[in-house]
Amino acid sequence: MSSSEICFMTAMELSRKIRTKELSAKEVMDAHLKQIERINPKVNAIVTLLPELAKKGAEAADEALRQGGPVGPLHGLPVAHKDLVETKGIRTTYGSPIFKDFIPDYDALIVERLKKAGAVTIGKTNTPEFGAGSQTFNEVFGKTLNPYDLSRTCGGSSGGAAVALACGMLPIADGSDLGGSLRNPANFCNVVGFRPSAGRVPSWPTQAGWFSLSVKGPMARTVQDVALMLSAIAGPDPRSPISIREPGSIFSRPLDRDFKGVRIAWSPDLGGLPVDIRVKEAVEKQRDVFESLGCVVEDTEPDFTDADEIFKIWRAWIFALSYGPLLKAHQNQMKDTVIWNIEQGMKLSGPEIGKAEIKRTELFHRIRQFMETYEFLILVVSQVPPFDVRQAYVTEINGIQMKTYIDWMKTCYYISVTGHPAISVPCGFTEEGLPVGIQIVGRYHDDWGVLQLARAFERATEIWKHRPKVVQEEGI
Repeated sequence: MSSSEICFMTAMELSRKIRTKELSAKEVMDAHLKQIERINPKVNAIVTLLPELAKKGAEAADEALRQGGPVGPLHGLPVAHKDLVETKGIRTTYGSPIFKDFIPDYDALIVERLKKAGAVTIGKTNTPEFGAGSQTFNEVFGKTLNPYDLSRTCGGSSGGAAVALACGMLPIADGSDLGGSLRNPANFCNVVGFRPSAGRVPSWPTQAGWFSLSVKGPMARTVQDVALMLSAIAGPDPRSPISIREPGSIFSRPLDRDFKGVRIAWSPDLGGLPVDIRVKEAVEKQRDVFESLGCVVEDTEPDFTDADEIFKIWRAWIFALSYGPLLKAHQNQMKDTVIWNIEQGMKLSGPEIGKAEIKRTELFHRIRQFMETYEFLILVVSQVPPFDVRQAYVTEINGIQMKTYIDWMKTCYYISVTGHPAISVPCGFTEEGLPVGIQIVGRYHDDWGVLQLARAFERATEIWKHRPKVVQEEGI
């Protein structure tokens, strides 16, 4: 079996072959390290690479199997961690020059769980500075390029993770999502990114344990692989006051389901948000897929009044809380958009924050009532296709000017505000060959239902199997 065949197996298949000893964890690791050596210099997705640590971890995984001990659901699978999450003994920069030499002495909770499940760390994936903006570049490691077109962005902020998956350098990867950072890069790179319900994957450490806009979550090339990873990283933890009590093991069940008669709200642009025609066309072409699954698809959308204001206030608040103390001492080492977001947060008054919380509660109930009728909401992931990597962010769509560096991501962050689970699944390509994803939103806390519909759509289309140009050019 060639190394490229190994690298493009699903995580489910790799896991099975390692457990049955058809493949050793060492063989799997060696294949992925070889793929990283070939492809990563072209795309800059994995920014801290630890091959010796990875090889030792793979050998330990094989030894554990030889001894016949219990193994976790991700046993022997290579993984790299987003450079926003702390990794014990491994450099964690947060994409910032301020932390370019920072080495934590602890693992973030999601890293703990991946290790406990048997995954073997290879290194870290690239991210924008402090995860700010859906375009992956920073002053420490530079730009991460889209493997389908090296002149385009891969999105962000989990951009390095998405590219590594698309290129067969990893079978699974972790990410995080405040305003679209799991969904947007997956959408730009033809992989799957799942924003679970807040508390489904507990966050620790954090200064804001009750904050529910930012979540950790799984990324992979298929929905089943995302569910496999979620089974390992989900579940309650006493360090997170909002963690959901259901165990992660519920996501290891078969995803099969009959969708006959299930009502879906179809609203690619959420009732009038500017969306590039290439994106809208790619998504509209897939409407009949849901109908072929038996779904009743209706053109409608809930009322998202105040979603923009709510998101921007709470985003500014968390930026001021998290990075405000750095501003005075290190402003010259911070990018302008991060500075702007921190300063916006520092200007907020108590009544402004309180009013935003009231409006968010009202929005939640409008969405809740809407989704009593419709089990799912379908829309675009990003309002534009992958854009020029030299451009920091989108400034206009269809002639409409974007007021801030995040305005082009409303179709993602409007969903973040509601607290509902959402997934990006590959759905097609533009005429230029740029990936486009489709976003499936489920009822509150119905992460399982979202995965089921996403899996049914994925099986019907198989668009995820299309490999990136940079990989094809290598003859892999």
